Amino acid sequence: MTHYLDIKGLSKRYIDSWALRNIDLGVEKKEVFGLIGPSGAGKTTLLRLIATLEQPSEGTIQFDGIALNGLSEKGALMIRRRIGFVFQNPIVFKRSVFENVAYGLRIRGEREVSIRKRVKAALELVGLSELESRKATTLSGGEAQRLALIRTTIVEPELLLLDEPTANLDPANVALIEKAISEIVKSQGKTIIIATHNMFQAERLADRVGFFLNGKLIEASETNNIFKRPKDERTRSFVRGEMIY
Repeated sequence: MTHYLDIKGLSKRYIDSWALRNIDLGVEKKEVFGLIGPSGAGKTTLLRLIATLEQPSEGTIQFDGIALNGLSEKGALMIRRRIGFVFQNPIVFKRSVFENVAYGLRIRGEREVSIRKRVKAALELVGLSELESRKATTLSGGEAQRLALIRTTIVEPELLLLDEPTANLDPANVALIEKAISEIVKSQGKTIIIATHNMFQAERLADRVGFFLNGKLIEASETNNIFKRPKDERTRSFVRGEMIY
């Protein structure tokens, strides 16, 4: 069976250490898949490999039937237009909040009337409407992360990768970002992979969850099974907060 995102035997080595070892994972279309595990477990590396920002040392990744290994520069660019990546540390352009969000629509040739309508709706979704004229570089960390989320999703990527989208944010910003993610899932039926240290967040947002440890996928299952009935003792220890690492 071929999955929408099909990962087989995936490994990544950096000089003298393995960041990922022999990962087999399938993610279905319109599924929200959560990646949990301690820092250094390989979650971010996996997202970067899926986004074609790096190449695997071993194994294969297929996205919608397209092999991502060894793509030409043009081929990689076409794939990146279909995949959105929101990084843990948001990057904003030195322009207004409105223009940050509008940027992707402008380079795609969207009509100005449509741009204004879509950007205003996106800003409202994440509570940034009153800041649309402010320089994005003056935003707080939580505001910048909300901006990065809608700037990425407004161009409607088919696959959305979220790397710790609420790390180090206050509860109010966490709630706003989770609300936006839920709305995006509901309205766009997006396939999402979210890496998070916040296990409650994974429980709230994900359909299935995979637990990573030392570069290996220990267990992947429906969210309720991972948190209530994990099969592996290491998963059980981690979700109970008993694991020392």
